Amino acid sequence: MHAIIDRDYLTKATPRQWLRPVLMIAGPLLVAAIGLYLWIGSGDSVSTDNAYIQQDKVSISTDVNGRVAEVLVAESQAVKRGDVLIRVAPLPFQIALDQANAAVAEARLQVAGLREGTIGKEADVVGKREAVAFARIDLQRQQDLLKDGFTTRARLQLAEHALSQAESDLAGALSAAASARTAASTTPGTHPLILAALAQRDRAALDLARTVVRAPADGIASQTEKVQVGQIIIAGVPTLSIVISKRRYVEANFKETDLERMRIGQPATVSLDAFPSQPLTGHVESIGAGTGSEFSVLPAQNATGNWVKVVQRVPVRIAIDRAEVPLISGLSATVKIQIKR
Repeated sequence: MHAIIDRDYLTKATPRQWLRPVLMIAGPLLVAAIGLYLWIGSGDSVSTDNAYIQQDKVSISTDVNGRVAEVLVAESQAVKRGDVLIRVAPLPFQIALDQANAAVAEARLQVAGLREGTIGKEADVVGKREAVAFARIDLQRQQDLLKDGFTTRARLQLAEHALSQAESDLAGALSAAASARTAASTTPGTHPLILAALAQRDRAALDLARTVVRAPADGIASQTEKVQVGQIIIAGVPTLSIVISKRRYVEANFKETDLERMRIGQPATVSLDAFPSQPLTGHVESIGAGTGSEFSVLPAQNATGNWVKVVQRVPVRIAIDRAEVPLISGLSATVKIQIKR
């Protein structure tokens, strides 16, 4: 009898009256279905909002010390590889090059003088040989005269001393001639004096060429206000920077628990906070070789008694396949990687 009453009640009930129990049953079922779908699909991807746009940067410095004569680039100006960025006053370096050229000419004159001096040294050797021969003849004559009693022993000793002096002079002349031949034995183009002078000249020419600072790659000039005309710049000290436009990527710091199925080449979706309605597509380019804490200035020391385990972050580089929005270095992003097998 009760079942018959309920059936009659439902038959006679208005739509508003029977809609309530349907919603009470369907609502929880719908929530459960959505939760089940999200739980099943959650294993196909990993995501993080700890991600930022990165670009390779080159710090520009000079190889010579000098005063800035011109700054030929403005802030955020696009530059091409080889474009002139800075000119250093070239006059001191031009003077140094002129001095080096003069030193090369002087070295060549010295080598030519050495070659001419060799002839004089050889002639000196001939003269010293003749002096030795004459001293020997004189000594022999004095010895013969002493036997016959026509000279004195003092005169004989003078002749012996003269021969000894002549032989000593001959040895010095032979040594000088040998040194002159050695100094002039190489060809003029390979003589050490000339090579040293040429090296100094090449160094001066290189320093002069380095007064013109050029862009090493295509990119955008930044921090140009750090270089002003009239400023003294020091070799090796960074001045302005070039943000390389062709090397833009996203560095996403994923939890270590997200890496189990992550592989290089997997597709990724990048959503920039600045342009949330225009997501970018990319792929995993590399997975970091160490966690962020390992490369910090002060790495964490976990060898303590009150150690608490903290989930580490690993930098993952995401290469951008295509971008239709401006990629500004440092922009925040959210990265989602499809890791389905």
